[in-house]
Amino acid sequence: MSSGDWEAIIGLEIHAQLLTMSKIFSPDSASFGGGDNQHVHPVSLGMPGTLPVLNEKAVELSVLIGLALNCKINRQSVFSRKNYFYPDLPKGYQISQFDVPLCENGHIDFFVEGEPMQVEITRAHMEEDAGKSIHHGDGTLLNYNRAGVPLLEIVSAPVIRSPAVAAEYVRAIRRTLRYLDACDGNLEEGSLRCDCNVSIRQRGNQQLGTRVEIKNINSFRFIEKAIEYEIQRQIDLVETGQRVVQETRLFDSVKNRTYSMRSKEDAHDYRYFPDPDLLPLEISSSWIENLGQRLPELPFQKVRRLQNDFGLSHIDATHLADEIELADYFEEAVKASSNPKSTCNWIMVELLRELNLGKIEIRNSPVSPKNLGSLIHFIDQGTISGKIGKQVFAEMWSSGRRPDEVIEEKGFVQVSDNSTLEKIINAILAKNSPQVEQYRSGKEKVFGFFVGQVMRETKGQANPDLVNSLLLKKLRPPL
Repeated sequence: MSSGDWEAIIGLEIHAQLLTMSKIFSPDSASFGGGDNQHVHPVSLGMPGTLPVLNEKAVELSVLIGLALNCKINRQSVFSRKNYFYPDLPKGYQISQFDVPLCENGHIDFFVEGEPMQVEITRAHMEEDAGKSIHHGDGTLLNYNRAGVPLLEIVSAPVIRSPAVAAEYVRAIRRTLRYLDACDGNLEEGSLRCDCNVSIRQRGNQQLGTRVEIKNINSFRFIEKAIEYEIQRQIDLVETGQRVVQETRLFDSVKNRTYSMRSKEDAHDYRYFPDPDLLPLEISSSWIENLGQRLPELPFQKVRRLQNDFGLSHIDATHLADEIELADYFEEAVKASSNPKSTCNWIMVELLRELNLGKIEIRNSPVSPKNLGSLIHFIDQGTISGKIGKQVFAEMWSSGRRPDEVIEEKGFVQVSDNSTLEKIINAILAKNSPQVEQYRSGKEKVFGFFVGQVMRETKGQANPDLVNSLLLKKLRPPL
């Protein structure tokens, strides 16, 4: 920023696609893809004589999200018509919620660089998505497969002050929705999109500046980049005597800049009114309570518990808690290993590497958490070395077998017998007397040479701690 006198005011609107089979008011599929205009029902197009029927599953998922975001759930909410005219909105209005939304006044807790942070949620309301315009040369094609897909729009209070925190807030929302299995959070397919509202004001000034909306960003990195650019653009305008115009802008990720899309409407421009085809949505307090009992442990609480219960670092706990299935895998594996730190390391390094290379979901891992935990237990017991453990893991990955089966079949049991190792070491020292003299004359780096020789002779199965101990003893100069 050109001046430290300016403060950014950032509020975010996240559009989360709810994981339902059908659309919010019609029976056509809500799945991604399909042929052009394959998933289109007369209700989605607003054909005369058709009436919307609310999808109960969409309401259920919305209430779950609202509870997870610590919102007040309104037992009665209202669907309204938001009137505007774009080709991707064939009805001429979008069914949304306005003055009586389903969820209000919540908050979410998350960590930024290890420090806890809380952002207020102003509201979360249900609405339908619009279709998609596809531009080809001078013409535009329209695909209405997304028209009517159920969304929950989660609106934060304008309390975020930095682009990095804004991006982390969106990550926290996405993580929470995936914990609930309420939204897949797939940014590339558009099931999670973000509008960023940005304004600036001089530090100490309580009056908000003119707000600019950056529309439909689907990448955490682009959220940060777009807001950074927009803050600087607004500062440059004001410092050169120009004014910020209320408008909607788009982000060009190639040129790393925002550009004007259209002037920004105010709420009254949409002429909201209650949809006459839909009764007010009424839900019982007992239904809300039952849904509340389904809430899982949420990411913020899970990070803290993993730290407290297993002694993990904040970074390790955060990585594990990023996906609920990864955290569940860890806890199941620890039951068999009784070694949280080593289990975390094996998951982060060996398991995730193979999963990423094979593009495999952790639920489909050929190495079960119980088998990984058993492998770590065998290493800790000294049955096999850590080096051999990696070979066993590779075999487990390709075959799906238990570690004890692989160890027995391959003859991988670690050599931890003193007399056996002493014989091997004595033979190696006898063959390599020049290196022995070098070590005894002070060239301690040659120690690794002897360790390597023993490992080669035992095909990597010698107990490394025992090898080190015996070598130190044997290499000691004679008295």
